[in-house]
Amino acid sequence: MAVFVDKDTKVIVQGITGSTALFHTKQMLEYGTKIVAGVTPGKGGQEVEGVPVFNTVEEAKEKTGATVSVVYVPAPFAADSIMEAADAELELVICITEHIPVLDMVKVVKYLEDKNTRLVGPNCPGIITADETKIGIMPGYIHKKGHVGVVSRSGTLTYEAVHQLTEEGIGQTTAVGIGGDPVNGTDFIDVLKAFNEDPETLAVVMIGEIGGTAEEEAAAWVKEHMTKPVVGFIGGQTAPPGKRMGHAGAIISGGKGTAAEKIKALNEAGIETADTPSVIGETLINRIKKEDGLYEKCLTVK
Repeated sequence: MAVFVDKDTKVIVQGITGSTALFHTKQMLEYGTKIVAGVTPGKGGQEVEGVPVFNTVEEAKEKTGATVSVVYVPAPFAADSIMEAADAELELVICITEHIPVLDMVKVVKYLEDKNTRLVGPNCPGIITADETKIGIMPGYIHKKGHVGVVSRSGTLTYEAVHQLTEEGIGQTTAVGIGGDPVNGTDFIDVLKAFNEDPETLAVVMIGEIGGTAEEEAAAWVKEHMTKPVVGFIGGQTAPPGKRMGHAGAIISGGKGTAAEKIKALNEAGIETADTPSVIGETLINRIKKEDGLYEKCLTVK
């Protein structure tokens, strides 16, 4: 079991003929991802890495039965690509594209309200279900199958946490990068809920950062509903107010969204937090050792 995607997930790459998409399509195929189609308007009929290219998502879905798409389309056109995938009634759209205008995303989120399509991202590294499928730009080799779910607003910190876990023999179910933009699709609570309901996931690492209130809301949800141990880390502890730190959404404004506030909210909800990125794995291990037999269950990497 895993969340959102598995080895049988059929994937469309939107913008497949662009250089970034080409590079990552190759990587995803090597990992074992079932990429069944690409979409670039006007390039239908071509093949890329053995993958047929179609002019529209609708046609690609009809011909291949794909249920998921990953978007590498440049920022000015990315919002339209997400909405096109929703119109084709795909179950999941993972948008990697960065620098999409916030207003475009406001329109997209509104557009998706009455659709059955889940959006992950934008400006995210994607999703990887260890040893099964990788959809996005995450480095595949660090992920190993196991029982810990990872959800993160940051891309590189996701890799850091996963690498630390794998090095310590702790495998993962699924790692989900939800992205660092202020307006996005799937949030922490959506992913935590999925992990809570997944019988294979026994513990969770949640990586947040300054800006917004997503971490505080997630902490309240965890306190109320989560039946599995969760540990956290908040990036941007040294960030000065008003300065954007890497992500568009990572900014302290009006005194709200500071790292201290978020850490306090997590701790009050019973979520132990790592002080620095280098001890995220250690923090998770110390937490699961407090549960009878859980550490041993989570030692899946030989």
